[in-house]
Amino acid sequence: MIYAMLLFAVTYVLMLTFSQYRPYIALASGAIFIAAGMLPVDQIIGAIDFNVLLMIAGTMGLVQLFIDSKMPALLADLIMEKVPSVQLAAVALALFAGIISAFVDNVATVLMVAPIALEICKKLKTNPVPFIIGIAVSSNLQGAATLVGDTTAIMLGSYAGMSFLDFFVYQGKPGIFFAVELGAVVSALILAWLFRTEKQPVPQDDTRTEVTDMVPTVLLVGMILLLILASFIPGKPDTTNGLICMALMVIGIGYNYLRNRETTAITGPLKAIDFETIGLLFGLFLMIGGITYMGVIDAAAGLLAKLGGGNVFVLYTVIVWASVLISAFIDNIPYVATMLPVVTELAATLGIDPTLLYFGLLSGATLGGNCTPIGASANIAGIGILRKAGYEVKNKDFLRIGIPFTMAAVIPAYIYFWMLYR
Repeated sequence: MIYAMLLFAVTYVLMLTFSQYRPYIALASGAIFIAAGMLPVDQIIGAIDFNVLLMIAGTMGLVQLFIDSKMPALLADLIMEKVPSVQLAAVALALFAGIISAFVDNVATVLMVAPIALEICKKLKTNPVPFIIGIAVSSNLQGAATLVGDTTAIMLGSYAGMSFLDFFVYQGKPGIFFAVELGAVVSALILAWLFRTEKQPVPQDDTRTEVTDMVPTVLLVGMILLLILASFIPGKPDTTNGLICMALMVIGIGYNYLRNRETTAITGPLKAIDFETIGLLFGLFLMIGGITYMGVIDAAAGLLAKLGGGNVFVLYTVIVWASVLISAFIDNIPYVATMLPVVTELAATLGIDPTLLYFGLLSGATLGGNCTPIGASANIAGIGILRKAGYEVKNKDFLRIGIPFTMAAVIPAYIYFWMLYR
């Protein structure tokens, strides 16, 4: 287990230090985990989240068709008509992404909203890096708002027998949705403060971009609806969401070819798939599978239980903030899966309702990914989009937004849950 922890730690240091080589570092580390036997061959397939990889590939291809139709440019025009300054444009985009992300996977949200941000920044002649980071972290925040917003929320709902409506009202009290929205309001103020120097007015133009084809927009909206509907299907295959995205991309490419009768109608959307981002996630999945197999996550869960002792407030505090810290560096899905039974047992030992610990675990684990550029798949997808557009995201660029945003979102939720569910 010690060697797995050391390899994992060294890999993350290298990825943070040499950001332009992250995919190769992650893949090399994953290969070492396999070669060293820390991830057995029969565990490789189970360690890779093919659902996320398929979602990213399918959505990227579909989004390229969306961009080619000029719909993002039109939406950018409409947003720019409503906001007076660059500062408010950045906040509005983050909130817009958050609303979508409450009902759609975070990665899909970033891939859909980022092109709109790029169009706005192109019109404003401003750097899109902080805009895309704001969209990514806001998407991660809102993933915990509803049962269908994020995989970890689905896991909690299934484990605790919670319905879609339980996220709004639970045990006769306001549910986790309102804690997330409270955090969204505070974090929006933080974003406004971070963009405080961007006071330049948004130029107004009487002409709007003309959309050339509505079919890609219909396919994207259809994807949103299908992803929401799929979340209510019990016992569905793990790759359901990914297959939906891939199928819609194939339909979109087929339609595009029939419409244009050119090979570029097929190759264009396929070239838009960012294989470096997919490679980075592939490597990360192997690494996380390795440390999970070697017992690192189980050991972390046990350590949390010991640190909490027998005091409910201390235990709750440890679970929330340790979850934030741990999820900043590892995928929150295996962590939450491991911690749910641990939290249940701790609550039973103390003779308390586990709801407080459940909600604290979900909020901390979901938001912790916002602390680092590689802490969440949505962050990686956003950075990949920026890289393809020719922009480099430095660690300080991400941390400058991610850390204060995380604190602004977690602290109100932390207080909220303690006041209502202790």
